[in-house]
Amino acid sequence: MGLFDRGLERIGRFLARVLVKESSGYKPYTPSDPETLSRTLEPGDILLIEGNQFVSASIKYLTQSTWSHAAFYAGDVLACEDARFGGPCVLIEVNLGEGCVATSLARYRSYNTRICRPVGLTKEDRQQIIDFMVAKIGLQYDTRNIFDLLRYFFPTPPVPVRWRRRMLALGSGDPTRAICSSLIAQAFQSVHYPILPEVTLAPGRAHADSDHARREILHIRHHSLFTPRDFDLSPYFRIVKPTIEFGFDYKKLSWSGKVSDKDILRTQATLPDRPESRDGDTASP
Repeated sequence: MGLFDRGLERIGRFLARVLVKESSGYKPYTPSDPETLSRTLEPGDILLIEGNQFVSASIKYLTQSTWSHAAFYAGDVLACEDARFGGPCVLIEVNLGEGCVATSLARYRSYNTRICRPVGLTKEDRQQIIDFMVAKIGLQYDTRNIFDLLRYFFPTPPVPVRWRRRMLALGSGDPTRAICSSLIAQAFQSVHYPILPEVTLAPGRAHADSDHARREILHIRHHSLFTPRDFDLSPYFRIVKPTIEFGFDYKKLSWSGKVSDKDILRTQATLPDRPESRDGDTASP
């Protein structure tokens, strides 16, 4: 590696460290319980995460979605412990600056999450997807493409909505694949499981009167164009919510009968000041 390349790599590593720093003010509404998640998740599931890193804000804006990160649940096939967060390594994910790593559910105990489950996936195809993801662990990504990293320092770029997804795939550098959901998309595409394919009607059937009479042709989209929200929007993935899965009964809930103090403070902070009457008293609404 030449002097110029080493310089680019150092700058890239610095930018990556800045992008993965956590931002202040993040408060999850429904923080994840690792034990409940562990009981609910099945191998092959995708765990969507609402991240709180600097780069997360850009991804959420560009994709117009709550979800900024996606991790693949591999189950107990990894047989290792997460030295950093504790607990068994059951997730496979790709992080900026880390590459493809295995981690535990404890890493996301304080984040909003969502489970997306592929429907009707055969046992053989499921295993092939798991093997694909496991084989990628340890894969490192080149951070020398500065343009790929710099775009995430502008959370609200002045671009039309239809171009925002393209911004995540813009450029040819590896950081693009290290941030978006490309690796998971590649794994499912390897067994021809659809995520959000482009759909066209077969020639000669565009004006069929019945849905059953039409034949739809699915076109594979390039994996670099997939984002975390695509798994949420996909009609081929079922949304699984742990609370509902384990027998939710609203009749058994205990309510205080009062509005929470936090909501009162939020309301007071957002409502405009009331106008004062001539005698100095606050005017009635």
